[in-house]
Amino acid sequence: MKTDVAIIGGGPGGAAAAMFLSQTGLRVTMIEKAQSPRYHIGESLTGECGNCLRALGLEEEMTARRHPVKYGVTVYGPRGRNAFWVPVKGWHPGSGLFDTHTWSVRRSDFDHMLFTAAAARGVSVMKAEAVAPLLNGNTVRGVRVRTNGSIVEDIASEVLIDASGQGTFLSNAGMIGQKVRGNYDRQVAVFSQVTGAIRDPGAASGNTLIFYRQKHHWAWFIPLDDEITSVGIVVPAEYYRAKNESKHQFLMRELYQLNPELTRRLPEIEFVEEVRGISNYSYRLLNFTGKGFLCVGDSHRFIDPVFSFGVFFAMKEAEYAASSIASFFADSKREQPNPFIDYQRLCDRGQDNIQELIDAFWEHPYAFSMLAHHRYPEDVIHMFAGRVYNETPLPGLLAMRSINEQGRKKRVAHECAGSIN
Repeated sequence: MKTDVAIIGGGPGGAAAAMFLSQTGLRVTMIEKAQSPRYHIGESLTGECGNCLRALGLEEEMTARRHPVKYGVTVYGPRGRNAFWVPVKGWHPGSGLFDTHTWSVRRSDFDHMLFTAAAARGVSVMKAEAVAPLLNGNTVRGVRVRTNGSIVEDIASEVLIDASGQGTFLSNAGMIGQKVRGNYDRQVAVFSQVTGAIRDPGAASGNTLIFYRQKHHWAWFIPLDDEITSVGIVVPAEYYRAKNESKHQFLMRELYQLNPELTRRLPEIEFVEEVRGISNYSYRLLNFTGKGFLCVGDSHRFIDPVFSFGVFFAMKEAEYAASSIASFFADSKREQPNPFIDYQRLCDRGQDNIQELIDAFWEHPYAFSMLAHHRYPEDVIHMFAGRVYNETPLPGLLAMRSINEQGRKKRVAHECAGSIN
């Protein structure tokens, strides 16, 4: 079988890449091994993620499916006070920031919507498992798959997109090196869904809430429909192990004890979904593009779940990947050593900038609060929305970089002094 572009993975990154590519007239084949719909977390969408959906012509569908409308995020301090609010804002070069919205989603429904929308736009869909990349020297020429009927088939392509998420297909195949651990690689998330949660009133009822206890110890509260709310706790792995509780016991106790404001909003906890747990692996792959291939989203990097950037990076990088691939087919870039190096640099810039934001939030909360509330509130709104790819950094981002760098130098000096002692 031959196609112009083969995509491994039918989640938000793969499906969005398929739809953006379908607009260019290229032949696209999307390969997905899991049955759809499927359970997943990562339900709160950023402002720019909402704009990706609008660019794909899906706003009307999102409204029809009655996904909760999200106007922003409130982050509560350790005692349920000192909250700060980050609104969802659009931006226009002429008029600046303006009010807009995005959505929170039940991922099984949302992912299935994207998957079926891609198929409806002419994308070829194959239910199969990717087995190995097809190589010609150092150039990827497609992928070998195994269908649900255990038939092995080779799919030849000019470009292969790895949208396998944390499955990191190309890394596991030895194509792009091993994962490098990130700053937040030793965390555990335990989560479920509840009814009867007390949300913000009126139009704000779809907003996301985050409850902070201490560094790397926090909870999320994300409305999924009129009745059900996604709740989860993220903690250091050693803290979770020390409690020696079942996932159900751990989540129940933490929801009552973590933050007074969270306790108030959950007067009676009734789980309507299995209590699940996963390890949060913070990682990156340093070289995730090359001749005949590129990666999107979690297939090359995952930073931290705290502000729900995962779906955003998957969909935004899918959009950029489609543009880069269209250029590849339109000109002579295919003869370059790495025809997608500009795409890689763009993705790294965006993810590095969000890394600075998250590092400042966790490592320097008081300085972060000052920047977000008083010195650079508009810049912080831009960053939370996902407007992080400009070559010229925002002043607020530069301030966060400076704070983070000072903190790193102090830690190094402290570690050196300890070694000498």
